[in-house]
Amino acid sequence: MSTKLQTTMGRRSFVAGMAAAGAALLPANSWADGHGGSSTISESDANILRFLAAAELLETDLWQQYSELGEGNPDYKAALENIDGDMPAYIDGNTNDEFSHGDFLNAFLVQSGRQPVNLDAFRTLPSSQATGAQQIGRLTNLMHLNVDTSYYTRYRSTGNPDFGDTFPQIVEIVDRPAIPLHDGYTPDQIQAIANTAAFHFGTIEQGGSSLYDVMSLKCSALLVLRIVTSIGGTEVAHFEIWNDKAGDTPAVDSGDGLVFPDLSTIAEFPKTLIFPRPCKFISTSLPLCSIIRPTNPDIAGATAAAHGLTNSGLFRGQSEAFFRTLLELARKADAAIRKLG
Repeated sequence: MSTKLQTTMGRRSFVAGMAAAGAALLPANSWADGHGGSSTISESDANILRFLAAAELLETDLWQQYSELGEGNPDYKAALENIDGDMPAYIDGNTNDEFSHGDFLNAFLVQSGRQPVNLDAFRTLPSSQATGAQQIGRLTNLMHLNVDTSYYTRYRSTGNPDFGDTFPQIVEIVDRPAIPLHDGYTPDQIQAIANTAAFHFGTIEQGGSSLYDVMSLKCSALLVLRIVTSIGGTEVAHFEIWNDKAGDTPAVDSGDGLVFPDLSTIAEFPKTLIFPRPCKFISTSLPLCSIIRPTNPDIAGATAAAHGLTNSGLFRGQSEAFFRTLLELARKADAAIRKLG
């Protein structure tokens, strides 16, 4: 058993153990605030943290697959390194961050006397058969992705989805693997798979950036707000890396319909423009402002995130019970209302 898998199983056991003993750790629904008092954790705030914990567990699952193959599959690793020599290390770092987010959110829920999130019953999806992949049940499917690459053009424009603006795909990626499914690909095929992954990284992390921003506006307790904004800041940091790396993907034709262009030739969306370009925000009468976008709950909230991930093919093969669980967690998070005092 690998060290990473042992660590993963250890974390799951740790959270499960805390769930069993959590009610005895602190008075129900309260948390010591570090100043001799306590802050109430409402059910509304707990619902926010539960959906974010679920999102982090799902992210951890997909990032773990990327990390396994990015390190353990020589051809895939080489293709990732064609994009940037540090890509495997970046992937590993992102994976570790997502583990820490999910672990922390669940542990905080438990020590607040609230129910944590456990999705282990849905780890039923198959692993890749390529060298490097552990043969364990997965929550997510990286084998048939529809990757939304419009973030690449959105963040390099002055438009904002909150105002109804739409953005073109920089690459059309439909029903494609982002990890090798087996060994024996041609160099162009494995590069196209690695390029697909590079764009998917940004898709996931820009969605997380907007989700945490939206959820922060629903938090009642300052401590919960502190948690959401602090983790959300890491999601933004992740996105900046992947927005940059997407621009470094080499031009390649997979030979079966997937073509990645030379992004350096697309003057309208410069590959070097990696920071969010100032855009419309709040009102068109105000100056343009560099921000994370969208921030509209209808298109960046929990339910929107759940539907977006589902439509991407990330959960292809999952059970109806999984979708009911995810959407109920999302519904409760979106229903959270900020209460002061």
